[in-house]
Amino acid sequence: MSHATQTPRTAVVTGASAGVGRAIAVALGRRGWKVALLARGIDGLAGARQDVEEVGGSGLVIPTDVADPGAVFAAAQRAEDELGPVELWVNNAMVTVFSEFADLSPEEFRRVTEVTYLGQVHGTMAALRHMQPRDRGTIVQMGSALAYRSIPLQSAYCGAKAAIRGFTDSLRSELEHQQSGIHLTMVHLPAVNTPQFDWSRSHLKHRPMPVPPIHEPEVVAEEVMKAVETRPRELWIGDAVPKAILGTMLAPGQLDKMLATKAYEGQVTDKPADQDREDNLFSPLPGDHGSRGRFSDSARQSVRSYRPQVVRAAVLAAGVLGSAALGAIAAGRRRR
Repeated sequence: MSHATQTPRTAVVTGASAGVGRAIAVALGRRGWKVALLARGIDGLAGARQDVEEVGGSGLVIPTDVADPGAVFAAAQRAEDELGPVELWVNNAMVTVFSEFADLSPEEFRRVTEVTYLGQVHGTMAALRHMQPRDRGTIVQMGSALAYRSIPLQSAYCGAKAAIRGFTDSLRSELEHQQSGIHLTMVHLPAVNTPQFDWSRSHLKHRPMPVPPIHEPEVVAEEVMKAVETRPRELWIGDAVPKAILGTMLAPGQLDKMLATKAYEGQVTDKPADQDREDNLFSPLPGDHGSRGRFSDSARQSVRSYRPQVVRAAVLAAGVLGSAALGAIAAGRRRR
């Protein structure tokens, strides 16, 4: 079934050359969108454009390092000039370093922060410059379960994702104050089978991997489309996300201890790391790496998404019922 709209609309996707960003760009193309594709890697951007156009959309390649605000602002202007008014901006670009904090250099930590956090700030600024005069548009921030529950070996990345959530909540209140017609939504992702585990910098002795359960990027992208279409405040994608968030609320200390072992084991394979491999922290790697990584044998082909308010209501109801049950038991004992 075709998802194409009657009038093509314009979207910007950062980090569009590979992984989830590329899968989102293709999902938009399938729905007839015109997509400005932003990333550093020329080869991956060319492949993404081909993928978008094969499913019925149109793609515009704009090589951009989101850590450079001037480059992001220029990319936004080019998207407006060549594709039309930007109605959707998806902030997805990221880099990370797999490492214990003590082994990170200040330059590595700064770079992760500049791309993963400030890249979303720059993208949001660029989007608002064009959306605010029209008083319409949607901005999607790509979050993670790690925005709520940090794990070891990715301190810079976890810090960046938490910062995005704090920044987004502040901006959302400002837009409410202005009675703005611009929608701001944040989606929190589970572990996804993307190429980042082969090209991210790592100081670990074994090859990195996502913490299971792992999902294919295409099914995650389809859930992101729900956020694009319904524009919730937040959307939690994957069963692991509400578990991590609620677990942090209920028993943060116990999770600290559990992750001190489980998150070390869960982020590495049994294969030794290639100490000479190149990474994409400061510059892109050549070649088209596609959307998927090397974990398709174990990746899930489906995923569910959750509205946080529904999850919270269910937890609250369970708590009320549990309290009522305990009260009834206590009352029965008193009567006996």
